[in-house]
Amino acid sequence: MPQEKNISIQDVYRSLEHRLSLNWIAGLESGHRIVASKVGGERADTLAGTLNYIHPNRLQVIGQMELDYLNDMSEIARHDALKRLFNALPAAVFLSNDLDPDDQLINMAQDSQTPLMMTPVSDTQLLAHLRYFLTLELAEHTSIHGVFMEVLGMGVLLAGDPAIGKSELALELINRGSRLIADDAPEFSRIAPDIIDGKCPPLLQDFLEVRGLGIINVRKMYGDSAIKRNKYLRLIIKLERMNSETLSTVNRLTGTHASAPILGLDIPQVTVPVAPGRNLAILIEAAVRNHIMRLKGYDASADFIERQRRAIEKQTRKS
Repeated sequence: MPQEKNISIQDVYRSLEHRLSLNWIAGLESGHRIVASKVGGERADTLAGTLNYIHPNRLQVIGQMELDYLNDMSEIARHDALKRLFNALPAAVFLSNDLDPDDQLINMAQDSQTPLMMTPVSDTQLLAHLRYFLTLELAEHTSIHGVFMEVLGMGVLLAGDPAIGKSELALELINRGSRLIADDAPEFSRIAPDIIDGKCPPLLQDFLEVRGLGIINVRKMYGDSAIKRNKYLRLIIKLERMNSETLSTVNRLTGTHASAPILGLDIPQVTVPVAPGRNLAILIEAAVRNHIMRLKGYDASADFIERQRRAIEKQTRKS
């Protein structure tokens, strides 16, 4: 059962401070105010929006249009409107377009201990950033044992039993130009109906455990280009140890293709046998290339079967 994790204003500020050049000007003591929780059923588009008194947003955005509306009011009406705004206890109020708040707005935010922030970006950009951040944070999350990499531009999870050689394989793939996203425990989030995004937990960022070598820092050893921050999960490659007898049972024509359910979405999975003498790095790259071709509609096994059928028909006509 998922544990509740609250998203606070402090979390929003830390994540978006530099990207939005946020300036926190009032309500500094209320960073603990809760915007949402991951198991509360909230949606990002209902949590952040432009100034709304009828259905107050947890994150209220005031742009030029909303500020003009307030400034066109009489002094008494404006005071009442702002009182309604802060009595609704929004988690925070954001001013876009570098709009300067007047003393009344600042004082009412401070009196109600409501975080008040301003940013130079437009209200449209501000809402897009807030909703995208909340979408990611509120998405279903899971952690899967394996090594998550970008191989030939595709997000690939290398899975398999412990000590089967996933990290060593990842190291060889890095040497061949692939990029590491996360070792051991990549985190996956379903951010859209058909998209699962994978990233690395902060504690494990840049590190890869290789048996015999211990922990290595891939970024420091191979440079920034060897690390990828996140990637959509498109393919799972399961490494499975097989002896010669088991290997002989694998379908030589079609291989082993299946799907694995991740966060309610079926992700294509290819099983690659691990056996002495097999160059796994080349096999992984070939599996990814083959998957890309299948996505484009080409199936080599179907092509071969069709070619064989035509050859048989031709031989039959000759005889």
